[in-house]
Amino acid sequence: MSRKPVAKKYASSRKRPAGPTTRKDGATSRSSGSGEQVRQGVQWVTVDEDNDDQRVDNFLLSRLRGVPKSIIYRIVRKGEVRVNKGRVKPDTRLRAGDTVRIPPIVRKEKPEQVKPGSRVQGVMEAAVVFENDQMLVVNKPSGIAVHGGSGLSFGLIEVLRSARPDSRFLELVHRLDRDTSGLVMIAKKRSALRYLQDELRQKRVRKFYHALVAGSWPEGMGRVDEPLLRYEMPNGERRVRVDTAGKASLTIFRCLERFQGYTLVEASPVTGRTHQIRVHSAWAGHPIAGDDKYMDEVSMKAFRSIGGQRLMLHARALEFRLPGSDEPMRLEAPYDEAFDLVLRTLGARKTGSEK
Repeated sequence: MSRKPVAKKYASSRKRPAGPTTRKDGATSRSSGSGEQVRQGVQWVTVDEDNDDQRVDNFLLSRLRGVPKSIIYRIVRKGEVRVNKGRVKPDTRLRAGDTVRIPPIVRKEKPEQVKPGSRVQGVMEAAVVFENDQMLVVNKPSGIAVHGGSGLSFGLIEVLRSARPDSRFLELVHRLDRDTSGLVMIAKKRSALRYLQDELRQKRVRKFYHALVAGSWPEGMGRVDEPLLRYEMPNGERRVRVDTAGKASLTIFRCLERFQGYTLVEASPVTGRTHQIRVHSAWAGHPIAGDDKYMDEVSMKAFRSIGGQRLMLHARALEFRLPGSDEPMRLEAPYDEAFDLVLRTLGARKTGSEK
């Protein structure tokens, strides 16, 4: 952008900031040197169908990533945010076609992120087990987080966005632990995201996990309904324990196959607490094999001795209704090689003992 010449007598005493200056048409200016902050000019945004019925505060939070919530609520309260030239409240619902005025604002500039390579993009695309114009479902590999953060450059959702640069909207519907493999739903439209998350809240989505647990699971233990409480270890690590002060939690269990020293069970969480299946299994005296948070060292060593390399928890199946049509759907995901290898090893041991 061109600048007017500066009088020579000021040239030695006043330094201009590097980079473009703010313009009323939405241009940005960067702080000199460090590039830590970006000043965004006035924006005029037309609401599309994906944002229809979205609250103003949530709309702004999604567009102004890195801007503190306190600032967003302040500019709404002061009337700097306008919809169709009128003042609004944070809970005002937007309609497709509305024009939103977003005032000039300073936000932190995100550092340049490490982009997923073509190989990991290919792995994730190959893991897609279902897709239509509303959503897709991925058989997430163990060891990959669903999103970046906490020292991770990227996760499943960032890989998919990188592999699909033309996709306007890709958002996680729910989550899986990093070391848990299996089915994850991703919405391709905001309307689909709202629908599926409401289905989850109403408990109309059924999830079925397969878990290899230590020991012989009791025949009569078909459910565990112990309350769960989240807490932090002294090192900041997140953990969960059974505690009367925790939130009500329910997991339905069913025995699938018995092996020497282990049982393959189906676990269906009715509630969706953090680490729910892992903690309920451990509380029952049968921790999930390979669980470095809730399995004791002796049991872990025994599991490693048979070739166990991962947490033996897999989101095997999903039952839900498709957004837009309410068509019932059931999807299943196969085990990965590491999970299957342990089961085959235990199966061979069982067969050998029966001879």
